[in-house]
Amino acid sequence: MNHRTLSAVLSIGGLNIEPPIIQGGMGVAVSSSHLAAAVSNEGALGVVAAVGASLSCPNQKLPYSEKSYLGLRKILQDTKKLTSKPFGVNIMCALTDYDELVRAAIDEGAAVIISGAGLPMHLPMLVGEAPVKLVPVVSSVRATSIICREWRKKYRRLPDAIIVEGIAAGGHLGFSLDEIQQKQALEQIVTDVLAYVKDFTAADGSKIPVIAAGGVFNGKDIARFLSLGAAGVQMGTRFVCTHECDADIAFKKAYVNCTKEDIIIVKSPVGMPLRVMRNSFIDELLESGKKPFACTYHCLKSCSPFNSPYCIAKALTNAASGNLAKGIITCGANAYRVKEIVSVHELITELTQECGAAMAGENLPQ
Repeated sequence: MNHRTLSAVLSIGGLNIEPPIIQGGMGVAVSSSHLAAAVSNEGALGVVAAVGASLSCPNQKLPYSEKSYLGLRKILQDTKKLTSKPFGVNIMCALTDYDELVRAAIDEGAAVIISGAGLPMHLPMLVGEAPVKLVPVVSSVRATSIICREWRKKYRRLPDAIIVEGIAAGGHLGFSLDEIQQKQALEQIVTDVLAYVKDFTAADGSKIPVIAAGGVFNGKDIARFLSLGAAGVQMGTRFVCTHECDADIAFKKAYVNCTKEDIIIVKSPVGMPLRVMRNSFIDELLESGKKPFACTYHCLKSCSPFNSPYCIAKALTNAASGNLAKGIITCGANAYRVKEIVSVHELITELTQECGAAMAGENLPQ
């Protein structure tokens, strides 16, 4: 089955994504121009991670916020050289350069801004009348209700879509450790959010599409969430092990070679749980509790160099560039299930064939 024969289309404020798959934004430089363009070229939505964009600025002598703005513009310009299709940008609320990154995304004509790691309460104010779709990332009905009510009250608009991210996601998690241990199913959170947003209607009469994320691994998973009423899914882990992923080959091979026991949760300097792959850097951190550093990034609002246990920006940059011994490898809970590196085209074809078969009632392996 060719994936373009599938009837499922994700419509985000009139922007149609087919197949209904969003590639998760992964930083630093794991999902950059090459991966995002390749995914969008397949009809899905490729997403550039804005975190660490300052590293792409040609002039490193500029102030950090200016480097971030110019660096993201360069990444997005590179993306546009590789695709004529719409693509998105993931911008974490916890970043000190959040406003500048949003401005860069708008100035380069990104089709979608995805924003999590906090609630993007003033995002509509930053984008103004720019024709960009706004998609917050939430982990609960409560967060959904706060965003919908405040955006409608203050800005007379609603999210163009909502990504609901569960506890099996990679990187920063929007849950406490206690909530993670309770293992609330993503299916339940998605169902609850769907029930809540049904009472919100956009100006054109459309409903807010809900997108499932966190632990979505194969086409059977996609079919399951579509059957629940989700309009699409977001996937990160599977796209790491593609040839087009912007991370170093050593980073990708770490996924292929890891075991379930290698995947653990540590505390991030942001104050949120962080799912990572165990390696020598993590073992040393767990043993010592702190890795001294000099802050050269000033990237996180809540990070104090005097109190933070390590520099996550440097650790993520090291890992993505292949220096795993000095880096943090973020991953989803299902990373150990990835067994090979394939092309984006091969991956999306596999996912959509599996999804089509599952929706047709065929029995598939787990």
